[in-house]
Amino acid sequence: MQIRYVTVVVALAGLCFGPIAATHVAAAQRPILNAIGNLPREYYVDVTYNDSYDARDFSGIWFRVGGDWSHGPPRTNPPLTPEGLALMQTHRPTRSYLPEVTEAVASYEETNYPAATCNPKGFPAIVVDINHDHHEVLVLPDRILQVWQEERMLREIWMDGRELPSGDNLANIGPSWMGMSVGKWEGNTLVVETIALDTRAWLDAYGFPKSDEVRFIERYTRTDEKTLELEMIMYDPKYYTAPWISDIKVWKKEARDARPVNNFGWHGLFSGLNDLLCAPINQFGGFGGD
Repeated sequence: MQIRYVTVVVALAGLCFGPIAATHVAAAQRPILNAIGNLPREYYVDVTYNDSYDARDFSGIWFRVGGDWSHGPPRTNPPLTPEGLALMQTHRPTRSYLPEVTEAVASYEETNYPAATCNPKGFPAIVVDINHDHHEVLVLPDRILQVWQEERMLREIWMDGRELPSGDNLANIGPSWMGMSVGKWEGNTLVVETIALDTRAWLDAYGFPKSDEVRFIERYTRTDEKTLELEMIMYDPKYYTAPWISDIKVWKKEARDARPVNNFGWHGLFSGLNDLLCAPINQFGGFGGD
């Protein structure tokens, strides 16, 4: 079997030490993560991968190496409806794609981003944001689980043929941070539909809103043994005048059998995901509360 060497990015241990509050870590990592894909050579390691793989087996630990922080790059969003625009104007993000709509504030103390005060990012923000982005995929007979390092958040994608709830069933279940998701295979592409999302969670860290009518279609494709790609389409006629097609989000698989890596990228200490929780007790003071 042919073995080939590839270059993959690992998380930067020096930029996130332990379960510090997300408010501090996000600010510290931003200069590095904004340059993702163009990091200095010392932030790369060489690991090995095999050519033989199952294109439908997404199991393993993955981390982002490509794609925007938001649903799509700046100025790719469709125009907002008057209702969506009015809501977005009340948001105060720490960075902004549309400065004429939302002016970025200077610090996390000034933002009203719910995740900055340890509320869940929710879907799709937990997927599109690249802060602390390691997640593990577990494949079960009836569903696929995504376990996100940040928040130790679990997402279920049901693969047992069930339909998404509607009508009274949907109203009785109500919304949730991660919504309800069902998946199916189209060839070797996993197609996932998600509805019933809690609208208090922003679409992303830039302050884009999502309504109670929002629906997402995700298309995951394992393009080779080491690469997982995702394209998303958002349908939200209440807040947007047209569907929003994302850019391509790219993840690389960690070759744990070649050189074990833990969730902060430290080799040889612990292989697997730890929890990285935003704890209110740490929110502005790090470990010592200073």
